[in-house]
Amino acid sequence: YVTCSPHLAETDLVVEDVLRARDDAVQEDAGALLPEVPESVDGLAIRLWPHRHDTDGMYLALLRKRR
Repeated sequence: YVTCSPHLAETDLVVEDVLRARDDAVQEDAGALLPEVPESVDGLAIRLWPHRHDTDGMYLALLRKRR
């Protein structure tokens, strides 16, 4: 799940809602995708900030369907 919004209602809360609603979904550690920017890791998600990372604001969470 990726969004350019920094707002909790459009980031963490969306992921929490999906995980609560679907017992076949699990959140993976997204931090491994961006090891060169360790300060972007926020729990299991990645957050990029314009003032820190010289990029647009971004949020990334990895969701996987359990088998």
